[in-house]
Amino acid sequence: MWDFLGDQYEQILFSSWQHFSLVVQCLILATVIAVVLAALVYRNSAFTGIANSVSAIGLTIPSFAFIGLLIAPLGFGVVPAVIVVAFFATLPILRNAVVGLSGIAPSIVESARGIGMSRFRTLLQVELPMAWPIILTGIRVSAQMVMGIAAVAAYSLGPGLGGFIFSGLSRLGGANSLESVLTGVIGVVVLALILDLLLVGLGRLTTPRGIRV
Repeated sequence: MWDFLGDQYEQILFSSWQHFSLVVQCLILATVIAVVLAALVYRNSAFTGIANSVSAIGLTIPSFAFIGLLIAPLGFGVVPAVIVVAFFATLPILRNAVVGLSGIAPSIVESARGIGMSRFRTLLQVELPMAWPIILTGIRVSAQMVMGIAAVAAYSLGPGLGGFIFSGLSRLGGANSLESVLTGVIGVVVLALILDLLLVGLGRLTTPRGIRV
């Protein structure tokens, strides 16, 4: 194992960075999409129900099958991996964003409107900051989930540590096959822990002190 790590050291670091970068960029994209969608639907109970149903049903789609379906029209490479990771990343964040925005007391919104704040300004300066801890919880859940999905996305020759896993599985029983699989699996777990710690720190920096207390 140590010999394999020594020989593949540079490739492991490069693939780890690709994996981490893919997940973080897809998380940012998913957060923007989820918050915008939640802001559009949370005031309407029917649309809120639809958003929650889509979030729940979407998570039942097998990620491996989804990647396979995208390979036919889009080919191999980064694009199918980004679409799959961003899609699954959006679902938990959307659900939490809807819950967070819907849970704000109407009296708080009315008070903001009463002092002359527009609906958009109320959303931006009052509702979103108050809902942010719940949204961030969704982001943390999503980050852990898609860290593994990003490894599966390597089936489409996407970037990341999944290449080590599929390479080892394809020649299981051969030289360094088990070491390759373990490198990919352990690397994904370590990256997931690092990202979660970073998100905890982000929460401490971005959550208003009054809400945190």
